[in-house]
Amino acid sequence: MSATPARSGAPAPAVSPAAARARQGARAAPVTPRRIVIMKLVVFVAALYPLGRLVFFGLSNRLGANPIEFITRSTGLWTLVFLCITLAVTPLRRLTGRTELVRLRRMLGLYAFFYGLLHFTTYFWFDQWFDVHAIYKDVLKRPFITVGFGAFVLLIPLAATSFQAAVRKLGRRWQTLHRAIYAIAILAILHFWWMKAGKHDLELPKIYATIVTVLLGFRLVWAVIARRKVALAKAAGPLKR
Repeated sequence: MSATPARSGAPAPAVSPAAARARQGARAAPVTPRRIVIMKLVVFVAALYPLGRLVFFGLSNRLGANPIEFITRSTGLWTLVFLCITLAVTPLRRLTGRTELVRLRRMLGLYAFFYGLLHFTTYFWFDQWFDVHAIYKDVLKRPFITVGFGAFVLLIPLAATSFQAAVRKLGRRWQTLHRAIYAIAILAILHFWWMKAGKHDLELPKIYATIVTVLLGFRLVWAVIARRKVALAKAAGPLKR
């Protein structure tokens, strides 16, 4: 028995733009384990560039008149850069359908912590020489130090629970914990903004504040849309009965 041919004028089922992009991305290039390994290797090596640059500048005596300030600011800026890149993974995945990008998020987040640790270590060691009392007074006295310290403290549990064993152990709580990256990004922007405000140089802080606002804005819009869909589905449920 042959199947009845479909009518030529029948409307095609509606496909959302996000689903269409996901299908196009899936057809564009199959994601193989080898490709993922290459992607991770490229990102791993590229993310070491800021550290290599500092080492090269140090060996070639190019850190300027105040090497401690140069290292502190460089590591702080790269911490913010990697926070932004980490936050960009989810929007890029949803907009392009490239699900393999998620495989890079943990590494990028750990690099944000790594450069944050270098930033804090430079301040704690070379700037303050392990003077805990002086650091305590500095944290209370200068707001940009306070929010920067808060951002670094929040990064520690995220880095400590970034591994698969922690994901399994924490379950749903893991996702809730790692949403702290939103607060960390905001605190990092405040840290950068207030530090630069003292010198009336807000060009870079404004750029990064805009980037973080856009990246968090995507999430807010998607969250509102998802909640509306759930609410509409619940409202439509009783009508179908």
